[in-house]
Amino acid sequence: MRQRLGRSWRADPATAARRADHPPLAVSHDDRNARRIAALCERAAGLGLKRGMGLTDARAMYPALEFVEADIDADRRLIAGLADWCDRYTPLVALDGGDGLYLDITGCTHLFGGEERLMADLLGRLFDQGFDIRAGLASTPGMAWAAARHLAPAGGKGGIIAPGREAEALAPLALGALRLGAEIVTRLESVGLRTVGTILHAPRAPLARRYGRQLLDRLDQALGRLDEPLSPRLAVAALSVERRLAEPVSRTEDIERLTGLLCATLKTHLEQRGEGARALELALFRVDGAVQRIAIGLSRPARDPPVIERLFAERLTALAEAIDTGYGYEVVRLSVLAAAAFDDRQGDLAGDGLARHEDLARLVDRLNARLGRATIFQPVAQQSHIPERTVGAVAFVGLVADEAVRETGSSPEPAIVAPRPIRLFKRPEPVEAVAEVPEGPPVTFRWRRALHRVVAAEGPERIEPEWWREEDGKPRDYYRIEDEAGRRYWLYRQGLYSAAAADLPRWFMHGIFA
Repeated sequence: MRQRLGRSWRADPATAARRADHPPLAVSHDDRNARRIAALCERAAGLGLKRGMGLTDARAMYPALEFVEADIDADRRLIAGLADWCDRYTPLVALDGGDGLYLDITGCTHLFGGEERLMADLLGRLFDQGFDIRAGLASTPGMAWAAARHLAPAGGKGGIIAPGREAEALAPLALGALRLGAEIVTRLESVGLRTVGTILHAPRAPLARRYGRQLLDRLDQALGRLDEPLSPRLAVAALSVERRLAEPVSRTEDIERLTGLLCATLKTHLEQRGEGARALELALFRVDGAVQRIAIGLSRPARDPPVIERLFAERLTALAEAIDTGYGYEVVRLSVLAAAAFDDRQGDLAGDGLARHEDLARLVDRLNARLGRATIFQPVAQQSHIPERTVGAVAFVGLVADEAVRETGSSPEPAIVAPRPIRLFKRPEPVEAVAEVPEGPPVTFRWRRALHRVVAAEGPERIEPEWWREEDGKPRDYYRIEDEAGRRYWLYRQGLYSAAAADLPRWFMHGIFA
């Protein structure tokens, strides 16, 4: 199903009343180093002007014609907003250029009482929002495109092509109904081929040899002989449940209550699949067409309605000031964006740490819901010998390591390394050190304007950097030292004493043991 969309002045009664006195209006844009008409109002179209006409020619014909510059970004935001709104009819919504949408309504029509009622509901709602729309419905995207562009009257229900009647409907239409390029259409018309019917039963080999394969592919796609997949804007959720409301709701308490009801319905489907949700999205469809989407993530698969409802309550509270309810929501949908196998084992009486992991995961989920997904981090080991690079921080996604330990009953053996300080600086701090021998430990060092005398030292421990990092390709010699006050530090000398070296080694403080 395809629809062609354009903003109409019907949405503003005051503006519509003054429409008769307003001069014709056209939208212009740059097209191959020329100013051309991109869109027309109803009065301008009635004068015989066409899209693609040069701006100079149009002004010469009608000096009173007014022009405004096309706003490409605004048009894209508008079509994206309409695509979100059409998600109430089907999750498979694809863009068609800058002024159209494809809707794959297979398996969705029974929810609205059939194809005709679905189309009537869609056209009626968009008409109330002030849009001039043309729609076509067919078994193939190509035929639906042609029905919307060439068969549907302005503001009408459009063409509904029954399965198997595609050839009959295409025959009288112009060749542009096949979505061909302007060059191919011009070449076909130059030899007298002006309608689709003139090529339906023509020999295919000469057509392909003279005009290219695209001509036959477009014809076969429209007739259903060649598959034409659609690429939806958003990923299709694994599971979705929704409520269509007779009266719109706008209070947060009502939204939370509806979310709880949807969670209860969703739990049944998740139990049948043996899965739990890892990511969910709550879509709120406003009466005026706007759609607001609220997503949450879980550290562990879950399907318990109170748990999910509590997380959405936290998220709604965090977004209270950013959410504009407008005139209320008429459709509420809860979708599972990601799912995983659900472990429904019960812990033993002695306790195996399962409850502790659950509590930690729920705490992290609530913090993420309230503060955002990139708030809670967990350390992860990284492949590097440089101390500050051996551990990184990533967003908390689950207790994967703990689960592996619980399953196998053991953990991997850590690598044997020399003692490391309790506090490791994020960035090593430079110090001034004096050593008795060039390659030996320091005797005194000055750090943060304080002079320290060394009474004991242990080392060195040489750590070589990664060969592919050119910014710090010098080796490090680490020393564990103790000063007169009993404080222990972790210092290193970067670089080697050599006649070929361009600069002398430098000393850095990297951590404190106690």
